[in-house]
Amino acid sequence: MIPTRARLADLAAEAGVSTATVSRVLNDKPGVAESTRAAVLAAVQALGFQTEPEQSDGEGLIAVMIPELANPSFAAFANQLALVLTAAGRQMILCTAGPGGTSEEQYLDELLGVEIAGIISVSGSPADSLASHEHYQRLIDAGVPAVFINGYASTVDGAFFSCSDAEAVTISVAHLRSYGHERIGLAVGQLRYQPSQRKRAAFLAQGFDESSVVSTFFTVEGGQAAAARLIDAGHTAIICGSDVMALGAIREAHTRGLDVPGDVSVVGYDDTPLMAFTNPALTTVRQPVPAMAQAAVGALLTAIRGLPTDRAEMLFHPDLIIRQSTGPVHAR
Repeated sequence: MIPTRARLADLAAEAGVSTATVSRVLNDKPGVAESTRAAVLAAVQALGFQTEPEQSDGEGLIAVMIPELANPSFAAFANQLALVLTAAGRQMILCTAGPGGTSEEQYLDELLGVEIAGIISVSGSPADSLASHEHYQRLIDAGVPAVFINGYASTVDGAFFSCSDAEAVTISVAHLRSYGHERIGLAVGQLRYQPSQRKRAAFLAQGFDESSVVSTFFTVEGGQAAAARLIDAGHTAIICGSDVMALGAIREAHTRGLDVPGDVSVVGYDDTPLMAFTNPALTTVRQPVPAMAQAAVGALLTAIRGLPTDRAEMLFHPDLIIRQSTGPVHAR
């Protein structure tokens, strides 16, 4: 083993890679491109260092990438991942790539120079059809395994775990139809994002047309704007792409003097904390956050040990939590 961190840094500088990559090559771990491995070994020979294999792969931080903490859904994933990683004896560094702060790409570039053992991405660039996956693949090529939650890209060498958006929409529609609703609308975020695309496709597959889908933003204001258009078009029920959007839809109904659920039924998505205490309490689709976090951490630790992981996307079943924001349809 290289005896000091400074010498690892010397090798990394000589080879033009990160210290994490140097460590993986010196300990003969898989997942490093052959050209990169050759560059590191050439640096070892050029600098005249003697190496011995490490006895443990237990060192190294796990980087968790989330879009922001302001959204309670992302905060729930961050909290659960911290609990699971701590139970596994691993330390976590949280990277919040929110609006106006450090971007996801900047974080990933910085992580190339940090000795991390692996990365977990929640709703990262693989969920964005307009984003490049190059930064993640660069880390993976450097020998850092990656796992993705709620974002799938077939071109990235990682493990993927998502909540089924199609099932979420299907159970929401079935619930509203059981109350007699036929004029059902869908309010989702921008269609560049995979969850919005999948929810829209599942909604249209239920027999609805494009005029019943409104794409805005995953915010209270976005939900309110979408609800305004759907209510104006005569919809008696609205399925929202997030709990935050659902709160905006309820606010729009109340602004018009409408009752929820007497005049308009509203369904959210995520079942984030406090949704049972809103007025009215929100009917929503619950993501199985603990199970998804457990599976993601398990897959990452497997990859860190050098064992193969399945690149196929694993879909988790959501649950519909019925509360007071949905009810029988009434003529308006």
